[in-house]
Amino acid sequence: MTNSKSGGADMGDEANDRDPVASPVTTRDAEDLPREDAPQSGLRGTLRRLYYGTDGQAVGFQVTIGIVDLAVILFFLAGPYLARHGTYLVIDYAIAALIAFELTARALIANNPWRFLVRPMTLVDIVILATLLFPETFSNFAFLRALRIWSFSQSRVFGILVHRAGCREYQEVIGACINFVTFLFLVTGFVYTAFFATESGISGFVDALYFTVATITTTGFGDITLPGTLGKLTSIVTMIFGISLFVRLAQAIVRPNKVRFSCPQCGLNRHDADAVHCKACGHILNIPDEGM
Repeated sequence: MTNSKSGGADMGDEANDRDPVASPVTTRDAEDLPREDAPQSGLRGTLRRLYYGTDGQAVGFQVTIGIVDLAVILFFLAGPYLARHGTYLVIDYAIAALIAFELTARALIANNPWRFLVRPMTLVDIVILATLLFPETFSNFAFLRALRIWSFSQSRVFGILVHRAGCREYQEVIGACINFVTFLFLVTGFVYTAFFATESGISGFVDALYFTVATITTTGFGDITLPGTLGKLTSIVTMIFGISLFVRLAQAIVRPNKVRFSCPQCGLNRHDADAVHCKACGHILNIPDEGM
């Protein structure tokens, strides 16, 4: 029995070593985690250590990337109000350079760069990069920039930031909020792009946001309506997906708080914050805890 517990603890320690902040390996990162036989020297090895390492320098780099991502997201959300300023294009191209660097770095550290390039979120980042480099040509796709919010929430860096902010037990609620906000601004951007200055009554970004909120909540004041078949289909899709995400957010709020930590034995990913054993298989867990 002692050996079994020790073995379980060792496995838990191994999982802890892989992720000291207990942020789960996300879909976005899982396939790119370096294999044991992966070269750790040269530019590729350095980038892998910075992106997936757990030492102080690597975590500092990951947190910096997260803060930059947040700044980029805020710029995207404020874009409709900043477009008239002379410095807008300067910031626009600077962000394009950052996204190009991130895409290049992730392609270099990926185990299969070609598979990385055809992932949906990579393709979205490429489209976003195109809207930044050629704002006049691809302006109609600028609303896709809101997907950077969701993309950031799926990264390992997001888990690190949540943990360091002391909000780990609320990570699921934060994720549900991010999904809802992403959908809100994605639809708002599409409505603003497709129906601006038409007979819909939308004369600015705030009008588009007002319509989206009224539609998601099914309030439907009727003072702003989208014309034509496209307008009706947009309203239908907004209501269906908006209500679903709103219900999901409510469930995450009222559901008992759990932490995400992958069980080394069965892979169960949600446990009570003070869990010692996995509820599914009984395996001993080593969930990092600050004791507060």
